[in-house]
Amino acid sequence: MTTLATPSSPSTPQPHPGGGLWSWITTTDHKKIGMMYMITTVFFFLVGGLMALVIRSQLATSESDLVSQDFYNQIFTMHGTTMIFLFVIPAGAGLGNYVVPLMIGARDMAYPRINALSFWLIPLGAALMYSAFLFGGAADAGWTSYTPLSREEFSSGPGIDLWIMGLQVLGISSIGGAVNFIVTMLTMRAPGMKLHRMPIFCWTILVTSLLVLAATPVFASVLALLFADRYLDTDFFNAAEGGNPLLWQHLFWFYSHPAVYVMILPAMGVVSEVLPVFARKPLFGYRAVAYSSVAIGVYGFTVWMHHMFTTGLSVPLTLFTMATTMVIAVPSGVKMFNWIATLWGGQIRFTAAMLFAIGFLAMFLIGGVDGVFNAIVPVDYAINDTYWQVAHIHYVIFGGSVFGIFAAIFFWFPKMTGKFLDEGLGKLHFALMFIGMNLAFMPMHFLGIAGMPRRIATYQGGQGWETLNLISTIGAFLIATSILIFLFNFFKSLMGPKIAADDPWEGNTLEWATTSPPP
Repeated sequence: MTTLATPSSPSTPQPHPGGGLWSWITTTDHKKIGMMYMITTVFFFLVGGLMALVIRSQLATSESDLVSQDFYNQIFTMHGTTMIFLFVIPAGAGLGNYVVPLMIGARDMAYPRINALSFWLIPLGAALMYSAFLFGGAADAGWTSYTPLSREEFSSGPGIDLWIMGLQVLGISSIGGAVNFIVTMLTMRAPGMKLHRMPIFCWTILVTSLLVLAATPVFASVLALLFADRYLDTDFFNAAEGGNPLLWQHLFWFYSHPAVYVMILPAMGVVSEVLPVFARKPLFGYRAVAYSSVAIGVYGFTVWMHHMFTTGLSVPLTLFTMATTMVIAVPSGVKMFNWIATLWGGQIRFTAAMLFAIGFLAMFLIGGVDGVFNAIVPVDYAINDTYWQVAHIHYVIFGGSVFGIFAAIFFWFPKMTGKFLDEGLGKLHFALMFIGMNLAFMPMHFLGIAGMPRRIATYQGGQGWETLNLISTIGAFLIATSILIFLFNFFKSLMGPKIAADDPWEGNTLEWATTSPPP
């Protein structure tokens, strides 16, 4: 009698014959996909970092002509776009891909093929945006692409069009990943693992996924409206024909402020896993940390208008936004106090992962305090569209997300590879990055107070900006030096022997219960 093959469950990844590169290209294994996410995002971090060095070199001195203003606008736009959409956001998804199924005892993600598709859409979206350099120039209206700067009459080349298409592709990738995470965590947890027993990192990935699912369609819609304005002669953002340029800002920031928490919440989850392990204490206030993540997600949709105080908002809207901007600091403060309480009295081991986690606390605190200043309307009028804002976003995203990502790499590298990153090089990497970041971005606060506007390609001398800009540029190159040390450490460690035990840090979550690396 012929036996019919039983079709496999869509949640069960299928083995691929053979090995080598083809097995990686065709894989649906969440661990391989997670590693490909991380390798791809680190590559784009390097690309975005090189553009940052060009930007800082241009601004190191007054009246510089290192690059043309047109080219400066292009790399300025692509730097912000790359760091946000091709590095920080997908890096969180990459960490989640590798670790979340292991943490909750799931065999894989709920939809492995959609998971693979979500990854492969990232290089496709990047290729679309970067291909514009070959066709007359990349997008040049800033990563926010405010109208009318991004309309056809001000930016007529293909850059903005390819930027729109690339971001639409990346949005599909994010939504596919978000659905996968939500279904995986809600339906595939191991028996006995209730929501309130999930690791905090899983909580932050869950809230991040809900934010992506709710906010990304809004961004896709406003991108479609802009494309229609450019090619279908619509006038959604054309004030001369009855449109409203502020509509772009409202819809853009309704997505982009929750996107800030899409970038920072996974890093908060990493810190919540690293601190207890190296302090040898349980996380203080587990439920408070978990619920504060949910609160951040909810309040994240109420504060977008604090980017628009100088656009003439009505008094009731201004007061509402001031209040919500201050309130959203509360759940972040809850996390901060819980993290400090976790450290208090602990037997702290200052590993590289722990140093990056503690660095996260310090840098994110400064970025958060900056945000409170932005919530005060008279202060915001003075510092809006100045380098104060550049300092603020970098302390939150670089000091927060990037430090959290490096903490995760040093923490989970033994689990992923069975090898250790060199701790001495890791500590040197941290020290140079910590010093370089503060040299690069702290002076920008003073530049903002002194009136230096952002989004400028050069400036006249004699305004008192030269010294601070030079210090900032030195800091940027110090960060670049720290990244070179990390790359050397990474490749040196990859060539070393597999000596990591299954649980080298004596961790508390399920991923440490399997082999290093997992089968």
